[in-house]
Amino acid sequence: MKKGWMIALGVVLLLIVAIATYVWYTGTQQENGAYYGTLKPRLEMSTVDITNIDDDQIDMMMKLLVDNPLPVGFKASKLRYTVYIARTPVVEEIYEKPIEVKSGDSTVIALPAKLLISKLNTVLKTLEEKGIDSTTYGVRAVFDLDVPVLGERTFTQSFETKRPTIYVPKIKVEDVDFGKLGLKQTDVAAKVNVQNKNVFPLTIADTRYTVSIDGKEIADGYQPDPIRIKQQATTPVVFPVTVKPGQTLGLLPKMLFDKKDTPFTVTFHCKLISKDGDPSFNESKMNATIRGTLADFKKD
Repeated sequence: MKKGWMIALGVVLLLIVAIATYVWYTGTQQENGAYYGTLKPRLEMSTVDITNIDDDQIDMMMKLLVDNPLPVGFKASKLRYTVYIARTPVVEEIYEKPIEVKSGDSTVIALPAKLLISKLNTVLKTLEEKGIDSTTYGVRAVFDLDVPVLGERTFTQSFETKRPTIYVPKIKVEDVDFGKLGLKQTDVAAKVNVQNKNVFPLTIADTRYTVSIDGKEIADGYQPDPIRIKQQATTPVVFPVTVKPGQTLGLLPKMLFDKKDTPFTVTFHCKLISKDGDPSFNESKMNATIRGTLADFKKD
């Protein structure tokens, strides 16, 4: 009889703990709950590294700190996250790997993200039209949790920070100067302008480039020396290359007399360095492809 009474008391105590845990947890998740904002897992941005910049997208790696002040650990089967610029969603991704954080512990997770240049340009254009030189950057994360007692649940956390507006440098080819044609070689120089709208300077280094005319690659080159790009300005740069006349002589008629129908392509691959600016850019790779016709080149 005594043993049965003890078992019944234990069941009642477990039930009370379960109900109390449910009420407390629900209160922490509801904005009008009694315990909203207390002992909630916390999300914080650690770093954002831009790993690659192409014509159509930017590849980033975001490192987030997940802090768990709960009296119990939790597991998340996956994480859905949205990145905002000026409170406009620009990235929506899913992190499929399981996440586990012990009670009173924290962990750092690395989240890959792809930002489409078209979405970024839409936001930047709106900010420029309004004359806004700084804006908010935020992340909203939704964890699919396996919470003890309560079973599978969803936990949502958001944060944002205000920083100067970040712009991707733009490269524009002003001219491809063929200099003097010789029997053994032809000197070629690609004259470009690098536009940097950011409030900090940048340096491009380890630059590799190719020049193609009418679909035929006629030259390439390599500039290992760093080139400093001024902040909020356009910096002119000349990249010299040397090609053999056999690669250009067949194109001379088009280059001289049919410029408007002769396409060109110039590609650039370089490394961005920003030690005294935004750390997100530092050591990131940038690839740019500029297309047009020879008639686009400026006239001296």
